[in-house]
Amino acid sequence: MAARTPRPVGTPEDLGRAPGLRERKKQQTRDALVQAAHALFLGQGFARTTVDEIASAVDVSQRTFFRYFANKDEVALAVMADAEDYFIHCLHHRPAEETPLQALRASIVQAWRDLGNARASGPNSIGSALELLRIIEDTPALLAAHLRRVTEQERLVVQVLAEREGLDPAEDLRPVVLAAVFGSLLRAAHLSWTAEQEPAGPEGMVVVIERYFDQLGPALAGHWRDHP
Repeated sequence: MAARTPRPVGTPEDLGRAPGLRERKKQQTRDALVQAAHALFLGQGFARTTVDEIASAVDVSQRTFFRYFANKDEVALAVMADAEDYFIHCLHHRPAEETPLQALRASIVQAWRDLGNARASGPNSIGSALELLRIIEDTPALLAAHLRRVTEQERLVVQVLAEREGLDPAEDLRPVVLAAVFGSLLRAAHLSWTAEQEPAGPEGMVVVIERYFDQLGPALAGHWRDHP
């Protein structure tokens, strides 16, 4: 699968721009479809919701829905996908003097905080996406789609880290290893937050992610029994 190009949709920079009328209308339709889909998924479940119901809730045709999203999976994961793309954007622009691990940690924290602040509420807010995390975990088809995106993002992380450090990941395995560790750390943090949903909101997710990062060094170095 070819690596995707991070989309500009929904980044804080885009939120500060003044798009043309056509772009605004397209964004409004996309936002409305996401909002309707989220409400239906949370209200009656992912499996019982149809594309027709989502389109009808926005008073558009099924054909219009498919101009924006390929299927239900894509609309359910839309906000998280935008956030993932913004994280890659942040990683691209971290200062060169940061180590790879520092850049990854700073980028994921920046992404959650920037998007949390810029999109504190509304149909495509990060808070709205967080509400769907439990549904994602409890829905096999949706979880499979989510994990495919996670795998794709991991490949992008490898690519960006290799470019930052000026090396070939086929010859030097450090970007691959670090991307795998980072992806597993994020998944563990997401599962932990989903189980309790505390602390609440995007900043709560940052707290959980930072907690897991704080344990990364101790987990990888030395004997655990000596340093509980």
